[in-house]
Amino acid sequence: MATIVFSALGNALAGPAGGAIGALAGRQFEDALLGTGRRRGPRLRELEVSLSSYGLAIPRVHGRMRVPGAIVWATELQEHSEVIGAKGQPATTTYSYAANLAIVLSSRPIRSLGRVWADGKLLRGAAGDLKVGGALRVYLGSEDQPLDPLIAASEGEARCPAFRGLAYVVFEALELASFGNRVPALTFEVVADDGVSLGALVDETVSDATVTADLTGFAGVLVEDDLASCLSTLADVLPLALDASGEGLRLRLADTATELLLLEPPATAVEDDAFAPSGGMVRRRSPAAAQPAAVLRYLDVARDFQPGTQHASGRAAPGQPDMLELPAALESAEARRLVERMAQRRESARERVAWRSCTLDSAVAPGTLVRLPDRSGTWRVETWEWRESGVELELARVDTLDLEPPPAPSTNFPAPADLPPAQTRLVALELPWDPAAQTGQASQAVAFVGATGASWSGAALYADGRDGELRPLGPAARARSVIGRLEMPLAPANPLLLDRTSLAIVALSDPDAVLAPASLDQLAMGANLALIGEELVQFAQVEPLGSGRWRLAHFLRGLGGTEAAIASHVEAEAFALIDARGTPLPSLVEGEDTVLALGRGDAAPTSSPLHLAGIARRPLAPVHGRSRRRADGSLDLRWTRRARGRWRWSDGVDVPLIEEAERYLVTCEGAGSTLRSWETQAPALELSPSQAAELESLGPCTLQVRQQGTHALSLPLPLARLP
Repeated sequence: MATIVFSALGNALAGPAGGAIGALAGRQFEDALLGTGRRRGPRLRELEVSLSSYGLAIPRVHGRMRVPGAIVWATELQEHSEVIGAKGQPATTTYSYAANLAIVLSSRPIRSLGRVWADGKLLRGAAGDLKVGGALRVYLGSEDQPLDPLIAASEGEARCPAFRGLAYVVFEALELASFGNRVPALTFEVVADDGVSLGALVDETVSDATVTADLTGFAGVLVEDDLASCLSTLADVLPLALDASGEGLRLRLADTATELLLLEPPATAVEDDAFAPSGGMVRRRSPAAAQPAAVLRYLDVARDFQPGTQHASGRAAPGQPDMLELPAALESAEARRLVERMAQRRESARERVAWRSCTLDSAVAPGTLVRLPDRSGTWRVETWEWRESGVELELARVDTLDLEPPPAPSTNFPAPADLPPAQTRLVALELPWDPAAQTGQASQAVAFVGATGASWSGAALYADGRDGELRPLGPAARARSVIGRLEMPLAPANPLLLDRTSLAIVALSDPDAVLAPASLDQLAMGANLALIGEELVQFAQVEPLGSGRWRLAHFLRGLGGTEAAIASHVEAEAFALIDARGTPLPSLVEGEDTVLALGRGDAAPTSSPLHLAGIARRPLAPVHGRSRRRADGSLDLRWTRRARGRWRWSDGVDVPLIEEAERYLVTCEGAGSTLRSWETQAPALELSPSQAAELESLGPCTLQVRQQGTHALSLPLPLARLP
């Protein structure tokens, strides 16, 4: 606040230069009043971007930690383009990028790689699944690990290092579309050991050390600098005792003795520079620290190793607190216990005693807990020095109260969802001809691709031409469609009326998918169009049954010329909601009647037959078939034609003919074969008395009519049954 005030005042009096001088004066005033605080220990890395700088130290990971790593190899970004657009429509070219890079995680071997985060989002789950496209190879840092094939192919085997002794990962073709087509900030959960051992930290540097201290409660430790810096930081939260007076280095936890040694009475001294020459001891109490109670900054295991802070309890004091940055992974309760113990030791260590003894006792070493004659309390040996007049000891008081620290405040951390890879589901069909979007010669195949969950990022589409080879069908499917299976067959109904009696129970592939009801006006606008088996329907009412199951009712049946499939429904047939989420398949050619989809989480492709194949080019079957026997024995056959894409009747106006010519094929079917056939160019046919008599002599048969289109015959319409 003072900085702002002084800066504004200086700017008003002397312009920008005065403002800069005022800001400097205000900052010095704040530092004098509040203090600047002190940060000790290595600065914790908080979701830092993986660096690639010369001279960057590669840390040693102990236990389980989250590290950003160091990029040691990379290529230029790979560019991919996709052209999206159906026939007759403008095409759009989209570009995406992928990255190849190698990142070193630890300068000592590790056991496994856990989760990976990219820009704070989960990139690799606990099960080892990547949430985006690409490949990830993990090298644990053994001394015989092989060359990475991608690096070797790019750089050549002669120039390719195996990074033996370093744990690293290699991303190959990592898709960057989810990260703005740039390399994201990557962090890795590295599992190096089952737990953290102080002996393992020391043994890597000092071979003849004896370590009896343990790091119970530590999930992981990151050693970024030299061993001395790491031990110095740990000693701030743990009472470590380091003794180098013997043959080797001894490191143990102080304040853990079960029996306390009793020192002999203090001895006098004859040196001129000795303290308390007659009394042999000096007791002093240092003033309270100028900075408030300690603050511990650590990596919180419960918050995915993001930095957390714990404050020691006590009266608030002015100034900035003394903050210790501990490169260790801890639970919040353990961090709270450590910071409370640290504050207690700091307060009790204010009382110190200089003590002189005439006896050289090998059991009295730095870190030893002792008692003093005729004085209360427990004291720890900080230092000792052997002099001519005796052994001079520096003692610090130890608070032996084992108080339970206050519980750490609970945190509600929204961890990124680690969902298993969703399985791809597919329903492919050919849509009836739409005069508003297609020409009379075109057919439109569409793939409706769904999944079993939300952790689905798309699937590549292929066509099976029955020659054993899969042919790619253009851009991958990205939109997640609503598809499923029918649990019970749909009953037959009249296609000309609203079916209010039939029910359908659908089990959707994705339990979280939702179906919505529709009014009759919305049905008239094309809402809730769906494929059930080989029939196109619309439904008005939906009722959720739980677990992705829905009850559908109030249908419009046999839409788009599929009325022939009304009576042929079976159990477990396909269901697909037809909407804008479908992926057009303009490159699907005739004869390719099977479509396959392969997603990132699929062990094998899922396939679907092309439902309603040929419906776009096949004329609609005629309707309103009539037959009349005249008095002279002749047979008069009549019907009404329909046209593709004309789904509504217009009173007084005949629908336009879509085919090149109006032609019909009338056949007499009996005994499993065609007995007679006639062609006509009008929606009527008259059989003479002799022709009718001849047909009756052939035995039971059925007269039916098909419209002959430009590319195919329609489905038959029965006209009469003879005799």
